[in-house]
Amino acid sequence: MIKHLSSKSVMYNRQTKTPLFDVLLSHAKRNVISFHCPGHKNGRSINSKLKNYTGESVYKFDVTVFNEVDSLHDPTSVIKKAEELMAQAYGVQHSFFLVNGTSVGNMAMLLAACQSGDSVIVSRSSHKSLMSGIIISGIWPIWIQPYIDQDLDLIFNTTYEQIKDALNKYPEVKAVFITSPTYNGIVTELKKIVNLCHKKGKIVLVDEAHGPHLLFNKQLPESAVSAGADLCVQSTHKVLSALSQGSVLHFNSKLIDLDRVKKIVSMLQTTSPNYLILASLDLARRQVFLHGEDTFNKIIQYAEYGRSYINNNINFMKCITRNEINNLGFDLDVTKLTINVTKSGLSGYDIENLLAKKYNVQLDYADVFNLVAILGEGSNKNDINNFINALKDINDKYHGKQKNWILKIPSLSTEMVMQPRDVFLSKKTKKLSLKKAVGHIAAQSLTPYPPGIPILIPGERITKEICDYLIDMSVKNIRLSGQESASLKTVKVVTI
Repeated sequence: MIKHLSSKSVMYNRQTKTPLFDVLLSHAKRNVISFHCPGHKNGRSINSKLKNYTGESVYKFDVTVFNEVDSLHDPTSVIKKAEELMAQAYGVQHSFFLVNGTSVGNMAMLLAACQSGDSVIVSRSSHKSLMSGIIISGIWPIWIQPYIDQDLDLIFNTTYEQIKDALNKYPEVKAVFITSPTYNGIVTELKKIVNLCHKKGKIVLVDEAHGPHLLFNKQLPESAVSAGADLCVQSTHKVLSALSQGSVLHFNSKLIDLDRVKKIVSMLQTTSPNYLILASLDLARRQVFLHGEDTFNKIIQYAEYGRSYINNNINFMKCITRNEINNLGFDLDVTKLTINVTKSGLSGYDIENLLAKKYNVQLDYADVFNLVAILGEGSNKNDINNFINALKDINDKYHGKQKNWILKIPSLSTEMVMQPRDVFLSKKTKKLSLKKAVGHIAAQSLTPYPPGIPILIPGERITKEICDYLIDMSVKNIRLSGQESASLKTVKVVTI
């Protein structure tokens, strides 16, 4: 027991350190004369309007690679120490600092886990960076259509049963790619999925962009790192205090070669990393490790207060609860507020615009049905009060007749005929009218928002049901991400 307490104390003392930030701060304070990149030279040539607002000191952290501050691509000193502290905090074998966001982490995971021609089980509702990874790596995606709950107007994660069925149907797969939590904070049965996959010798990759905080508070759902994922990428900037683009890739695997991961991460990242982002990762780790339990206890309290107020005082809006999500077999990160507004007579887009323009409240995301408010380490009670008061005012002043919107998508269990990579590199494509595209191979992605799920993916056979759905979108003048003209009249297909 004494030994355990001693080791815990040693770990705590280590986690108080910020080696990368300390070196950068020391360097900045010395007012070193710069003959290195970048050209603003410690902020001297930064535009005066910008510099008057930010101050000049911040630009002294914007340095290039030299011995004192270490190299992200071959860390041997302070970056190496900072990454080791990150790995220790999350209980993994190795952590990689990312300055290109979780998007580059998703690509790196696929490249590290798979060879060209391997197949991977993946949900259709994954982040669009996954398609970039699929194209770069040359893998075969095996798509799972996510469950949509039309009572809550929400898209859910891939389930354990879906993974189990897919593994039975496609025993040759190399890996399983999971997104958890979703944008709405919905968490799937990760531990069960990981155990199942590892029992079958399959690699588990998790996009946990919205979950860098889960490990540090007992009231929150289980994190991918504690569930045993082989590779897991987190957007440290989304909920914690790192600057935008600051993410971390965690390695904790017996099935993947660590040296291969190192080479791939280096290959994908810029050779001119922003050291202010790197320093913020170092500081964010220290902050959440030392204070995460207390900080997120408060944030959860603020979120639950807002959730309760909305559900009890705003007639035409409804905030999803953990019990509702638990009853469907999932868990919920309660620091995210998803507010259904379908009874208000306004779309989520309408309310998002009102909040921004009239109430000075900016949301992270909205769709036709819902608003999504993300609370983070910097959130406070006053923020919640302003938000719910604005919603109450909008509800009282602007609500109209309830719309009969339905969140739905066609069946997407279609045939993958070509690898997305081969389609991407092919010049043998043409445009066909939607009515004539049935049976052809798609050469582009088309994604309606909502629900944010690709209806077409390069390399798959276009069905009549999908064409009918696209025609319906066109008639309703709904723009789809990926369409190449002002109106959706044609679709790009492969010519054989």
